[in-house]
Amino acid sequence: MSGSTEYDVVVVGGGNAALCAALSAVEHGSRVALLERAPEDSRGGNSAFTAGTMRHVYDGVEDIKIVVPDMSADEIKNTDFGSYTQDDFFDDMARVTRYRTNPDLCEVLVTRSRETVRWVREQGLRFIPAYSYYSLQEGEKHSFTSGVAVVAAGGGIGLVDSLYAAVKRRGVDIYYETQALSLIESDRVVRGVRALSGDKTVDFHAKAVVLACGGFESNVEWRTRYLGPGWDLAKVRGTRFNTGDGIRMALDLGAQPYGNWAGCHATEWDVNAPDFGDRDIGDQFQKHSYHYSVMLNAEGRRFVDEGADLRSLTYAKYGREILAQPGQCAWQIFDSKIFPLLRSEYHIKRITKVRANTLEELVAKMEGINTEQALKTLREYNGAVNRDVPFQPNTRDGRGTCGLALPKSNWANTLEEPPFEAYAVTCGVTFTFGGVKISTEAEVLDMRDRPITGLYSAGEMVGGIFYFNYPGSSGLTNGAVFGRIAGRNAAKHAKS
Repeated sequence: MSGSTEYDVVVVGGGNAALCAALSAVEHGSRVALLERAPEDSRGGNSAFTAGTMRHVYDGVEDIKIVVPDMSADEIKNTDFGSYTQDDFFDDMARVTRYRTNPDLCEVLVTRSRETVRWVREQGLRFIPAYSYYSLQEGEKHSFTSGVAVVAAGGGIGLVDSLYAAVKRRGVDIYYETQALSLIESDRVVRGVRALSGDKTVDFHAKAVVLACGGFESNVEWRTRYLGPGWDLAKVRGTRFNTGDGIRMALDLGAQPYGNWAGCHATEWDVNAPDFGDRDIGDQFQKHSYHYSVMLNAEGRRFVDEGADLRSLTYAKYGREILAQPGQCAWQIFDSKIFPLLRSEYHIKRITKVRANTLEELVAKMEGINTEQALKTLREYNGAVNRDVPFQPNTRDGRGTCGLALPKSNWANTLEEPPFEAYAVTCGVTFTFGGVKISTEAEVLDMRDRPITGLYSAGEMVGGIFYFNYPGSSGLTNGAVFGRIAGRNAAKHAKS
């Protein structure tokens, strides 16, 4: 490769947001380069480690049929997709972010989610109903109640491979093992990217640049600096390459830091998972049936309301709670009546669990726990369950506890029917919430809220959309919505 090359638009990043930006820029007439820091066999950023589900607005089965046109008649007959309105999406975003989400950016995310999911499908991505992720089954009937009804065929890897095939068909030049170092600019106008491609420094000159290369969750120093003490000990659920390079480059040029820099998406992750994501396992180290469990820390005490809300509205914040516990770990405990409800990730081979026929035997096997206090906590919990309210796994059932200092609000079941199982979990960080500020047109803004000419951004490196928590499966939607906008406006700027 020569030391310099010319394009209309350069996209920095290799995941869902970057790929959508590249496709959108090509769609609007630009010659595009995609700079992916990872080698080809590790491409795709965090998107490759997701389930591939996308939260979006839909009015019912007719909307789903547009996105999943190859559904069988039996699937349609035996599935209640429900609906997920704009108001539903707005309400979920407002509630989980404690009303801090930027209202203008949130409006774009919500109102353009339906058209964007359809657009992504038009690029060649095949969707299927998200039965194994967000539906609950009674007999032959599946029902969706959370706002997430579709998933990319093949999960995160399937999504990434489909979008890479699309950008390749559209003539995008892909540069693997190419790490962006800095932005090329003059007179406050961005004119390209300086990158390390292999062992050579290359200047990619362009009329516009889209930064879509993730947050800083894989940067131990930044995690500790911004998220706080103890975050150096968290596992990273996804790619090792998201170290905040795009954020740093933008800030060096005067971009405005924005959003929840002390916040992140962090969930319950197997305690013995590797330090970074494993593409062969994907998201299966997660343990997301916790809302049916009793969770104990090393002291043998409960520390969260396991059933506070639907799983999709709590799982991204409970990793932080676990990280704050002694030893940065906890145990999820179930009895046999719940085993049929456990998600698929509880059945993989690489898992940390113990099993016993009595609670006494179980806690004795739970490494690092205060067994005496654990038994006391479990017995008090069993005595507090309101058995008069029926257990309904498909909805907030109001079956809670009475008289405990820390209640369990829904799905409270006694631990009485052996065998019993306990799963050891720690904190797995997915992506960080702080980043750069953008306009509704995906322009990167400076400290005076002025666009930096020629610079656009999308995806996990954008701040201001998620705070404290996020509605499950809205990350990929966010990346696609603003990636599409960024690519389109970068192409328009290049033409001008």
